[in-house]
Amino acid sequence: MNAIFKRELRSYFNSPIGYVCVAALAALYGLFYFMVMAQGSSSYISRYVYGSMFSFSMLVIPIITMRSLTDDQKNKTDQVLLTAPVGVTAIVGGKFLACFFVFFIASTIGLLPAVAMSFFASPSWGEILGNYIGTLLYGGAMISIGVFISSLTISQIIAAIGTFAVSVFLMYIDSLASSMNNAVVATVVGWISFSNRYTMFTQGLFSVSSMVFFLSVIAIFIFLTARRVESRRWS
Repeated sequence: MNAIFKRELRSYFNSPIGYVCVAALAALYGLFYFMVMAQGSSSYISRYVYGSMFSFSMLVIPIITMRSLTDDQKNKTDQVLLTAPVGVTAIVGGKFLACFFVFFIASTIGLLPAVAMSFFASPSWGEILGNYIGTLLYGGAMISIGVFISSLTISQIIAAIGTFAVSVFLMYIDSLASSMNNAVVATVVGWISFSNRYTMFTQGLFSVSSMVFFLSVIAIFIFLTARRVESRRWS
């Protein structure tokens, strides 16, 4: 897995994709922190910075994941991986970790303005870290879904659009369910809702059940992707 992770991470930063994704998110974090400083109160960080950056982060994820497995299938280099003396789960896990690490770098850079603000203000670090951890968990779940979708096609555009559609659906599924006024639908949506679990972190509350939920989603989609790749090995 370590070798696959290093190979994939190098490929991101040997091309503009890694730099563009990290730079775009870092620039947006800087912009929204500037807006907070213009307001003259660090209490707006959760609303202005992370409230706005959440959507942008989820929209960048399809760009990060779209090439994770599509490139290997398109260029036929997946045959080299599939015949290598390494498990399929290790291959998929390495690719997932490479995608997640790019997202992790961008999200962590977004903490630097808050660190700078702490020298002349008193930002609520409970809410900031809650948003940061929640973004990583939600992002990790979305990345695992994106990697799975990329295993279903050889087209990067189709993989990106598919992941984007799922991302938007998950962000607005709660509003859709509330408009239907159906108790069964509301119960099901409440159970699978990413947003409800993410919201707890934005309030500075660490929820073990929410963390387990996101980690379970990651594990499930890594497993499904591994089975998809395994099917190509046998075919």
